[in-house]
Amino acid sequence: MDWLMNGIAPTLARIFVVWIFPFSCLDKIINWNEALKQATSSWLPGGPILLILAMIVEALAPPMIVFGFYDGLAAFVLAGYCAVTGIVYHAFWSYPRFWSPRSEGYPHIWDFFKNFGLVGGLIFVMMTSGFLQTATASIEDARFAACGVEAASSCR
Repeated sequence: MDWLMNGIAPTLARIFVVWIFPFSCLDKIINWNEALKQATSSWLPGGPILLILAMIVEALAPPMIVFGFYDGLAAFVLAGYCAVTGIVYHAFWSYPRFWSPRSEGYPHIWDFFKNFGLVGGLIFVMMTSGFLQTATASIEDARFAACGVEAASSCR
């Protein structure tokens, strides 16, 4: 049973958390004009550049996470991507009566929550990779270095 819990299950969990992204990248390639229309639909400038950056993130971060190559950093970038796209492109609250199934904003509710569900899964990846602990330790080290060794106790 150990092989399942320590071998297969964590790998499957990582695959399931990220497997939407390569398909999303492929969809952006196949349906470039529609993807570009969505990328330019927000207040963010540089739609084509944003779309290419999104495709790079969607193509590179998932295999990094699955194979454990800078997986914490890849999960951090992908979580940020999911949070930003959820807020910018699925702002369901900006539609009148968004809770009504007939509203244009209704599908955005579910897309928004799915994005943040992925953020939660990616936070677990960051935790299991040691990324969050390393980042916290680096912040603490920098804070103490800025305060100086003598004043470290007063720096808390």
